[in-house]
Amino acid sequence: MALSLAISPCPNDTFVFHALVHGRVPGAPPVEVTYADVDVTNTAAERGAFDLVKVSYAALPWLLEDYHLLPCGGALGRGCGPLVLTRGAGDSATRPDRADLSGATVAVPGDRTTAYLLFRLWSAGRPPARIEVVPFHEIMPGVAAGRYDAGLVIHEARFTYPRHGLTALVDLGEWWEGDTGLPIPLGAILARKGTVDPVEAAGWIRESVRQAWADPEASRDYVLSHAQEMEPDVVDRHIGLYVNEFTADLGDAGFAAVEALLGRATDAGLVPQTSSSRATAWTN
Repeated sequence: MALSLAISPCPNDTFVFHALVHGRVPGAPPVEVTYADVDVTNTAAERGAFDLVKVSYAALPWLLEDYHLLPCGGALGRGCGPLVLTRGAGDSATRPDRADLSGATVAVPGDRTTAYLLFRLWSAGRPPARIEVVPFHEIMPGVAAGRYDAGLVIHEARFTYPRHGLTALVDLGEWWEGDTGLPIPLGAILARKGTVDPVEAAGWIRESVRQAWADPEASRDYVLSHAQEMEPDVVDRHIGLYVNEFTADLGDAGFAAVEALLGRATDAGLVPQTSSSRATAWTN
């Protein structure tokens, strides 16, 4: 039977899963893939809609009863955190400080995304007046047009936001790393309990990652076809930033980052109490 897989169309996901999706991983079953933004997969995973699924780490408290957290295939790293963007040149006369967001409308890519959870932790005590969940591709144009006072963005927006005349008010990755010393846990790969053996699934994904690194050109056309109008140079920078040593293995630092994120969020009353320890997650 085919395995149902849900990932984003972003270059890091298509690069990592190219071999698995195209039947190039020995011993892996055929795969039926769905491409969707992470806000969509977070919700679909709550319904048990997929066997393997990419979700936000921030969504784990609602999902770990039904899914295993796999120790590979996801997105963690350093220097790759979400940005809060505003209009203006960024000088002291036009750039709002952190307190100014207390009266702002902020566009975010999903209410259970890691980006939004980091934003809530960062803005604790001085939250914005209003939050709007907006499709990712509409956030930067919306801020540039004045529909939103600020926007929370991820992924390739790190490389392209100046084209929209926007300024980075804060790099939440820098804030997180400076505060914790840990990498930023962004996206996780989950395997549905009772349907997918997590040990086998991790093996398939690691082999897919190995093949991606061994022959990057093999996935080139596939990655570009899903890259949503990204230039090849931006695609390459995107992959170089988000596909890293944590993609092959979370390791101690990766698991510590997940536990720190969910622990802080639980203490702040932002997510339900849950265990994100290795007792819950399968690891080799």
